[in-house]
Amino acid sequence: MAREWIILITLVVYKLVLVWIGLWASRRTQDSSDFFIGGKQLGPWVAAVSASASASSAWSLLGVSGAAFTMGLSAIWIFPAVVLGYIFNWYWLAPRVRRYANQQEAITLSEVVAGKDQWRKAILGFASFAIVFSFAFYIAAQFQAAGSTFAANFDVSITEAIVTGAVIILVYTLLGGFWAVSVTDTLQGLLMAAIAFLLPILAVTQAGGPSVIYQSLISNGGELYGNFAGASAIGFVVGMLGIGLGNPGQPHVVNRFMALRDDKALKSAARIGVAWPVIVFAGMLTVGWCARVLIPTDANAEQVMLALTEMLFHPVVAGIIVAAVLSAIMSTADSQLLVSAACLAQDLQLAKGRNALTLSRLAVVAMCVLALVIALFAPEAIFSRVLFAWAAIGSAFAPVLIWLVAGYQIDGRYRLAAMMLGFGLTIVFNWQANAPGDVLERVLPFVVALVVARIGAVKRAEKGSGAEVSAPR
Repeated sequence: MAREWIILITLVVYKLVLVWIGLWASRRTQDSSDFFIGGKQLGPWVAAVSASASASSAWSLLGVSGAAFTMGLSAIWIFPAVVLGYIFNWYWLAPRVRRYANQQEAITLSEVVAGKDQWRKAILGFASFAIVFSFAFYIAAQFQAAGSTFAANFDVSITEAIVTGAVIILVYTLLGGFWAVSVTDTLQGLLMAAIAFLLPILAVTQAGGPSVIYQSLISNGGELYGNFAGASAIGFVVGMLGIGLGNPGQPHVVNRFMALRDDKALKSAARIGVAWPVIVFAGMLTVGWCARVLIPTDANAEQVMLALTEMLFHPVVAGIIVAAVLSAIMSTADSQLLVSAACLAQDLQLAKGRNALTLSRLAVVAMCVLALVIALFAPEAIFSRVLFAWAAIGSAFAPVLIWLVAGYQIDGRYRLAAMMLGFGLTIVFNWQANAPGDVLERVLPFVVALVVARIGAVKRAEKGSGAEVSAPR
C-alpha cells in the first residue's frame, strides 16, 4: 500500500474519532455556559492536558523544532521560558483566578478583567477587539500549518489543504463547544506528548548519540547567546525568557482554570500541566538539534520534524505522527475559535435569549471564515506569527489579571489604559526592526502595562470583595 494511502487512512480514522467526540459532547451542551466553559465541571486530566495542548499549537512541534534547527544551542532559552510560565500559571495563577472568577460569576477572561463599574462596557469592547484581532492571526497560522502538512504528504494544493483542515475543526467545535474542544484537546495533547517522547530517542540514536549532537552544535552555531555579545546578549536572553510572560494572559488557557470542578482537581491538574511542557518542549528542541546532524542545512526549518519522521518510522507510524502534528494545530485553533466566539456572543452580549446558543455557533463560523481568509491571502511563518499574537494578547490581559487575583482592585481607567498600552505597544514594536530576542516586543509592553495597572490599584480591604474603588490619588 502506498505511503500516502496509509497516512490518509490513519488521518480519516482519527478525524472520525474527533467528530464522534463532538457528537458525544453535544449532548452535554445545553446553554451558553456549557458551550463556553463546560459548566465548570472539568476534571484534572482534561483541564491540564487540554490547557497545555491548546497553548502550544503547531508552534510547539513545527515551530520549536524548526527554531532549534535554525538557532542551534541558543534555542535552549525557549525551554525555561515556557516551563516557568506553565509553573506560574498552574501553581500561582490557577487557584486564584478560579476563586476570583467564581466570585465575579464570570465565564470568560474578559468578564474577569472588566470589573463591574462604569468602565465595564468599554473594557469588554476593547478586550473583545484584542482577542479577535490576535486570534484571527493565531488561528490563521494554525490553518496555514495544517495546509503545509497536508500538502507535504498528499498531492493537493495548499488552498485545498487549508480549507479541508478548517472545515474539520469547525465541525466538531460547533457540535460540542467547550466539552468537545476540551476532550479532543486532551486526546491530541496525549498524542503530542507521546510523539515528543519517542521521536527524540530514535533521532538521538540515529544521529550517533548526545556527544555527536553536542559537538555539531558547538562547531556550527553553538553560541548560547545567538550572535550577540554584551548588552545585546542580555537583551537576547531576556527577550527569549519573555516568551513565558504571555502565559497568564491567554484566554483559552485561563478558561480551563475557571472550568475546573474543585480544588482537588486543581492540585492534580497542576502536576500534569507542568509535566506536559517538560516532555514536549525538551523533546522538540532535541529533534531540532538532531536534525542539524541528519538533514541538510538548507532544509525547510519548520518541516524538519516531519522529515525526521519519514526517515525514522514506518509509513503507518509516520501517519500517526502526521496526525499528531495536525492535532497540535487543531488543539489551538478550536480553543481560540471558541474564545473568539465567546467575545462576540457573550462579552458583547450579541447572543441573548432562546437563540443564544445558535448565535454563539454562528460567531464561531464567522471567526473561522475570517482566519481562513487571512491564512489564504496573507501567509507568514508559523513561529513568528504565533509569538506575535501570543505576546499581544498576553500583554493585554496578564498584567491586569495578575494584580486582580493578587488581591487588588484597579480603577477602570487604569485597567483599560494598561490593556491598551500592553496590546498597542506590542503591535508597534512588532512593526519595528527586530531587537535582540525581540525583547522590546515581548517584555517592554508587559512591564509598562504591569506598572500602569499597579498605579491604579489599591489592596482590597475585605477578602473576596468584588466592589470597585477609585484609583489612589
